[in-house]
Amino acid sequence: RMFTMGFIQWIAKEVDEQTTQLKDLWAHKRMLSHQLLNLAMVVFSALIIWKGAMCLTRSESPVVVVLSGSMEPAFQRGDVLFLNNHDAAINVGEVVVFKIAGKDIPIVHRVLRVHEDADGANRFLTKGDNNMVDDRGLCASGQKWLGRNDILGRARLGVPYMGMFTILLNDYPAAKWLLLGVMGIYVLTAKDQ
Repeated sequence: RMFTMGFIQWIAKEVDEQTTQLKDLWAHKRMLSHQLLNLAMVVFSALIIWKGAMCLTRSESPVVVVLSGSMEPAFQRGDVLFLNNHDAAINVGEVVVFKIAGKDIPIVHRVLRVHEDADGANRFLTKGDNNMVDDRGLCASGQKWLGRNDILGRARLGVPYMGMFTILLNDYPAAKWLLLGVMGIYVLTAKDQ
């Protein structure tokens, strides 16, 4: 109970301090523009790092979080996977991340079978290690195999549970907006040393 009271007092003090700093910023337009530029630099730096990782890995999504338990025991919910999408052949048994037309969230599953079309193009059938059936039921209507262009990359490295924070923010969207707001206020009100 004392911890809760102390925590609430600390939060109230922080909110009061941030409010005062925001009022000071609003009064000093030059300092406000400087802090807005700092915020923009942080955002653009993150974008440059992400785009650089995309170029190095040849994947539109070089890092993904496992969102379900379909790949247990190999990967748990919340594991972070680092991908690459180089042109080497994809083989049975490899873990791939793919996107299905019309669905936004990529899927992490293992290649179950590789089929070669008459024109020499490879097509893939996938399945989650923890699933009873293959992924044909997930695919778009009439699609029985995944094409190479559906695959975002191969899993090359996994870090256990590092993505649990991302899952929390996905499950509770209000927490995401609250966190972004708090981070924005801290960046704006941070004092230069």
